[in-house]
Order: sequence, then structure tokens, then C-alpha cells
Amino acid sequence: MTTRFEFQKVAPAAFRAMMEVENYVRKSGLDNSLVELVKTRASQINGCAFCIDMHTKDARHGGETEQRLYALSTWQETPFFTPQERAALALTEAVTLIGENGVTDAVYEEVNRHFTPEQIANLLMAIVAINAWNRLSITTQILPGSYQVQAV
Repeated sequence: MTTRFEFQKVAPAAFRAMMEVENYVRKSGLDNSLVELVKTRASQINGCAFCIDMHTKDARHGGETEQRLYALSTWQETPFFTPQERAALALTEAVTLIGENGVTDAVYEEVNRHFTPEQIANLLMAIVAINAWNRLSITTQILPGSYQVQAV
């Protein structure tokens, strides 16, 4: 498999717009560990190997445990995640798979128990952003494995 084209070179203005959304999420005040879990889980659902590689590396760099990363695809069956993380992961799955059941009242009510409306909006932006990145990465066939953690 080879990369089809480099999106950031072909459409630099669009890439900058995506980076603005990414920068918004980074500065939103959401816990970085939570954001990396959300990004990794959405990437697992979407089958984006590049983004799974990137966000598991970033998560580990930020102190996330191997055990939690390995169990992320089965988060509902493990005791490794907090109630707040579980609510965020449920929202991630609902939004990523929105065509199946939408975002149910039960999912929203659970998120609403653990997050303020502003935090929910920021979490939603993180989920929307990673879903967009997944689609760009899968379509352009960015090769996984080359990503190196950046000092932030």
C-alpha cells in the first residue's frame, strides 16, 4: 500500500482549517488522556491504522497504560475506565456510528451527568475532528508506523 497523495500539500487551506479544529480541541480544557482515548476508540471503529498508531503513541507518551489501551475496544467489559471516561467513550461510539442509532437519550443523559454543556461541546468537537481525520487518512492511505510523538 502506498500513500495516494499528501492532503496537506494538495489542499493546504483545507489542512490548515482542520488544524484549527485540532488546535481548538487541544486548548479546550478537556483532559488530554481522555481526548486520546476518544481519538483512539473512534479510530478503532473506523479502521484507521494511521490514527490508531498516532494516538496510542501520544496516549502512552502522556502516561496512558498499555492495559487500558489494549482493553479500549472492550471498554464496557473492563473495570479500567472511570464513569466519566465510559460516558465519553459511549458518546464517541454513538457519534462515530451515528447512522445506526443516532445519539440516544440514555447516552446523552450519561454524558450530561459527567460533563458541563461546554465540556460536552468540546468533547463533541474532538469526536467530530477525529472522525474527519480518519476519513482523510483512510482515503489518502497514509501509511501507519511513521508517526513520531511531537513535543507539545
